[in-house]
Amino acid sequence: MRLTTKGRYAVTAMLDLALHVGKGPTSLADISDRQGISLSYLEQLFAKLRRHGLVKSVRGPGGGYQLSRGLEAIYVAQVIDAVNETVDATGCGGGGGCQSHGETCLTHHLWCDLSEQIHSFLSGISLADLVARRDVQVVAERQDRRHLERHGQLNRIAVG
Repeated sequence: MRLTTKGRYAVTAMLDLALHVGKGPTSLADISDRQGISLSYLEQLFAKLRRHGLVKSVRGPGGGYQLSRGLEAIYVAQVIDAVNETVDATGCGGGGGCQSHGETCLTHHLWCDLSEQIHSFLSGISLADLVARRDVQVVAERQDRRHLERHGQLNRIAVG
């Protein structure tokens, strides 16, 4: 079972956005810098996330993206679904043509059940749940510190 880069990056970017709630809109350039995700890839992901009502864009100076609703109302499975990603443990993409003759394999339904369990698990985890985790907070603090250092803002904040 694997989740592709698209799903992982979408969840990572949404969590970055969630960690910066209350600080105004977040630019995709800032997310790109903190998370090491290409800006053009983020633009594609955020177009889909916006179409699915998970984020809203803010135009103009200081613009960027904001979550369209509270952290507790956005679930990891919704983010993955919004970018047309599937969590699929089958070898056939869930279609059932697992074997060389296009027939369903012996364990097809087992892997389908696992896929459903994973989706259900991710449907129960909100961005608020992730933001509240201490391990997530530690990583986010490190990323923010590096981001500020790269942009020469850390010294200004410490002095000012």
